Amino acid sequence: MLPWTLAALALPLAVRAQTYSATYLPSNVPPTTEQGQSGANQCGTGFNQTSECQNVYINAVDDFCIFGPPEPGPDSVIGNTERIEVSWCIKSGYGTRIIPDGAIAGAHFVQTPDYVQVTGVGDLTMINIPQGDAGGELDPHGADGNGNPIGGLVFSQAFGQLEQLHEWTNFVAYNEFCIRGCKDGPNAPTLCQHIYDVMGCFWNMPANYDTSVFEDCLGDTALPMGVYGTSTFFQGDPSTPPAHPAPPSSQCTSFSTIGNLAVSTSAGVSSAPASVSALSSAPSSVASSTAPPGASASSSLHASGSASSASSSRAAVTSSAIPSSVAVSLHHADPPAAWFRSCDSCVQLCQLCLCA
Repeated sequence: MLPWTLAALALPLAVRAQTYSATYLPSNVPPTTEQGQSGANQCGTGFNQTSECQNVYINAVDDFCIFGPPEPGPDSVIGNTERIEVSWCIKSGYGTRIIPDGAIAGAHFVQTPDYVQVTGVGDLTMINIPQGDAGGELDPHGADGNGNPIGGLVFSQAFGQLEQLHEWTNFVAYNEFCIRGCKDGPNAPTLCQHIYDVMGCFWNMPANYDTSVFEDCLGDTALPMGVYGTSTFFQGDPSTPPAHPAPPSSQCTSFSTIGNLAVSTSAGVSSAPASVSALSSAPSSVASSTAPPGASASSSLHASGSASSASSSRAAVTSSAIPSSVAVSLHHADPPAAWFRSCDSCVQLCQLCLCA
């Protein structure tokens, strides 16, 4: 049982019963679902590297998608293209673009009672994100309620039959990504919160971001991002609290690599792919950390806590109320030299940096 109950939180983010204007499946979705949509939701099957499909699927470590720019070039930063992103998938069959083999250097799928999530690292310039772009957050709301991208839909069959997940959040940058799709229900808006768009993956979705590891896991539901006991953090507050610890996961099945021909290895044991195109600076593990006030998207380091548990039984999530005024400092043990930047330039020049 989780040590927090959403019903007990007297907060501005209190969960209300959600109603949605429409619910679709790929088999009955109209050609487009929102006014002003640049792409399509009727996508067919197979794959097409010029597809304008805006349907994403989150099913497994070797069967997931993320959003990315439709065209390459220096102007295709996420901040410029968030309204027109298209779907890039590991697996063919959805009528989307295919993430090139080798683009994903590490990926970690976890299914909890409330959501499915994939976190990872790689060379996402291969899906048109410009080198060095710190990225941004995509979600079904956007400034006008039509979503970023406009008309973007998320589906999953992880909970049984294929279904639309109305609440989701996806951060993507040139070297990392995270995506979470929440099961419809009263907890979905809070667990897939979309207001922390400058806090990045590691703060919003603390989990495993190790390189050269590909795994499917079960896991505990995370604490809601931004909620600390009876306090709620908002971007712009004087102090930024640390990310929650990564919740325990278990029953992991590892893969040697992912792509069109992913091969399962022994459960609970990870093996590195023989060859994968990865960023040499992608971290294998990072100590507990936080995001500085005003940090750009994806600027936080990995949150503390192991993302995997060798035990098949799930450990209870433990949390304590952390005041929103908690002091912040960033530390990392023996980071690559390329990660060192002065604090003044940290936000603009790098994503993983040391500010002490």
